[in-house]
Amino acid sequence: MSQKRRDHKGRILRTGESQRKDGRYLYKYVDSFGETQFIYSWKLVATDRVPTGKRDCISLRERIAEIQKDVQDGIDIVGKKMTLCQLYAKQNFQRPNVKANTKNGRKYLMEILKNDKLGARSIDSIKPSDAKEWAIRMSENGFAYSTINNYKRSLRASFYIAIQDDYVRKNPFDFQLNTVIDDDTVPKMVLTSEQETRLLDFAKTDKIYQKNYDEILVLLKTGLRISELCGLTVSDLDFENHLISVDHQLLRNTELGYYIETPKTKSSKRQIPMVEATYQALKRVLAKQGGRKCVEIDRYSNFLFLNRKGYPKTACDFNGILRNLIKKYNKYHEEKLPHITPHTLRHTFCTNCANAGMNPKALQYIMGHANITMTLNYYAHATCNSAMEEMKRLEKEQQARHLVA
Repeated sequence: MSQKRRDHKGRILRTGESQRKDGRYLYKYVDSFGETQFIYSWKLVATDRVPTGKRDCISLRERIAEIQKDVQDGIDIVGKKMTLCQLYAKQNFQRPNVKANTKNGRKYLMEILKNDKLGARSIDSIKPSDAKEWAIRMSENGFAYSTINNYKRSLRASFYIAIQDDYVRKNPFDFQLNTVIDDDTVPKMVLTSEQETRLLDFAKTDKIYQKNYDEILVLLKTGLRISELCGLTVSDLDFENHLISVDHQLLRNTELGYYIETPKTKSSKRQIPMVEATYQALKRVLAKQGGRKCVEIDRYSNFLFLNRKGYPKTACDFNGILRNLIKKYNKYHEEKLPHITPHTLRHTFCTNCANAGMNPKALQYIMGHANITMTLNYYAHATCNSAMEEMKRLEKEQQARHLVA
């Protein structure tokens, strides 16, 4: 009968276990790929003490139990050791055909992970508490709640791939962010009808901003995304049938300059009806074009909204126009206008249509929303101002009935 192997303390060592001359324990095993692997620990069992001067660690038999459980559950022992950065790169590799903005977002998140200690951690070692601490660090570094939430969503998707590939069992990013950091997202601004009137009246009569009146009016009457408005060309307008075709958007960044992309979602390809005010505004825009030079961008030309140099205006241009317009208005008026962006005008249009009782599916189509839930949120979005206006309307109707009686 062969003699049982023992450690320096006389304890019997199991199959695969051994102890080196320096006192460190070793376990040898073969992984799912047939490769020989080794793990080490200064402790055989959890109650052992680590030698003086050595860092505390998990015991060898605890690690063996983890490995055996992984094998039993079908967990890829090699795959689970990839870093978070490697997992995120793997996710991006599986979906290469994305828009330029998405590529930039991926690049920014990868840089963030590389500069954060979580990025170099093996995915099997990342716990929900680690993911939450990452979110707290992001907030402390000045990132907005919405940005952190978007990045968290991307990392959660990465871990779902890891779960499907049997690298890990659970998703550490599967938690509600507002339970960890405060949601400081500013609610979307909706202009009241009175604010709309003041904005349009000022733009129409001011010597500097009257040239922007039609642009602002079109945004308020169509709900177009600003990139969609910037991309509009003469051929997108069907005056006979009072329709605006939306099948592309115009964007610009420092790397690519001007470029054309497909709309944000498949649902964003649509035809938007022109009300009379929109029809007349677009007619005036065309009349002002005159003999301005024709710029071609990715085979698109005859853009409607041009800057002084004859190039298409971008979201940055419109943000600046509205910012300066509001600044000037508030300088000369006691009753101020709020901060307004092109998206404020889109949000206002959608809210007005919902308040007027437009069919939700029709509104979803006009807005180009990918799902009806997004559209229905506008119907549930009753503000104090809209409630007040509704109360005043009902009061006027009651007074009118009393007068008739």
